Amino acid sequence: MKNIAVGSKIILKNIFFDFDKATLRPESTNELERLTNLLKVDAPTLKIEISGHTDSKGADDYNKKLSNSRAKAVVDYLISKGISADRLTSVGFGEEQPIATNDTDEGRQLNRRTEFKILSK
Repeated sequence: MKNIAVGSKIILKNIFFDFDKATLRPESTNELERLTNLLKVDAPTLKIEISGHTDSKGADDYNKKLSNSRAKAVVDYLISKGISADRLTSVGFGEEQPIATNDTDEGRQLNRRTEFKILSK
């Protein structure tokens, strides 16, 4: 963690939600536990922003609300595991920050993601 700079973004690879919902699926637990451990043990002063992202299917406003709700669900999980709320923020970007094309199923899958950004160490 010493080499990770403030402002760095890390994609959480295995965070899953039901279609059209902000409910975390049980398959997300391992990744969320790794993040919890990082925040509790490896970097107990780290402040992060959790961001939700969608593909371009659907209305912009809807995608923004859905991505925001999903990011908040991750923050709520971390708080439930004892991470202080003042170390966490959440934001939904909807389809505003794609990392791949929205023209293929594979690209859309990559764009549907949850990330965290280092705000301070």
